[in-house]
Amino acid sequence: LPAQETIVQANPSNRPTSPRLDTAPACRRRLLIVDDDVGTATVLAMTMSEYGHSVEVAHNGADALAAAERFRPDVVFLDLVMPGMSGFEVVRALRALPGLPNVLIAALTGWNDQVTRMAVVEAGFDRHLVKPPYLAEIFDVLACAAQGGGAVTR
Repeated sequence: LPAQETIVQANPSNRPTSPRLDTAPACRRRLLIVDDDVGTATVLAMTMSEYGHSVEVAHNGADALAAAERFRPDVVFLDLVMPGMSGFEVVRALRALPGLPNVLIAALTGWNDQVTRMAVVEAGFDRHLVKPPYLAEIFDVLACAAQGGGAVTR
């Protein structure tokens, strides 16, 4: 018989690995996902629904603001670059809405340069996630929301 070979896969990016379904946070949250890319928003919404979270999706800033007023999310995952209102404009408008004092807002973007990260902080985001986010990163945001928010992660 041939010798059995052991294969070890490394995580070259040092990004967190995805948790299994049974290790997901027990606390269920109300999530608003805002992205003009329908596929991106749909996949994240379906995934979070599978983990038991209540999810609303919007594909532009105006719909995001209307959904936030109606749905009162605990967490918003917000794309930065969208037609019409940018994510920077939306986050400022969300912060001005009454009744959302503890909402945690995470930028969800393909941009990962220092200038964008600084702009994210200045605009009022709580977190900065780079697309595609790993589930462990999403769960970190949800855990932070369960503890009442937190500062921007760099």
